[in-house]
Amino acid sequence: MATPTTLPATFVAGNVLTAAQMNDLRGAFRVLQVVQATKANTFSTTSATYVDVTDLSVSITPSATSSKILVLMSVQLAATTGDAIARLVRGSTAIAVGTGGSGYNGTGMASSSYPNSMFTIATEFLDSPATTSATTYKVQAQANSGTAVVNRRGFDTAYGGFSTITVMEISA
Repeated sequence: MATPTTLPATFVAGNVLTAAQMNDLRGAFRVLQVVQATKANTFSTTSATYVDVTDLSVSITPSATSSKILVLMSVQLAATTGDAIARLVRGSTAIAVGTGGSGYNGTGMASSSYPNSMFTIATEFLDSPATTSATTYKVQAQANSGTAVVNRRGFDTAYGGFSTITVMEISA
């Protein structure tokens, strides 16, 4: 669906939309499809470089190059020592990541300074992939020392978490 360009620039009292304008408006800015991946089990890595978190990957095929993709990510993350970092990726390109870190940049991190905690790394990102080809969105994690753990505390197995990645195609 295209952005309704036939609509008036401003509305004033008494404006009446034509049938064509109403149809344009009805088709714009709708959720066209939703894809979700969930993860209830655990994942861990000692890698100092980003690796894919199993089960937290989704593929969506936009219906138009003008479509936007709204990505919602919520990951339960912990670290055994040092820090664990998670990031959001489209294909092989990191998106929704910070640039202010002098050593590590990601979407969010967990610190082993709080060993009895799981950190919720959550973000919303409106992407413009400009394609009608299948596009994969996924979560990656790394540890700067020790182990990065998804869906479990860093120091014990007593508590489990739940993580998701959801993508929605929005007509533009």
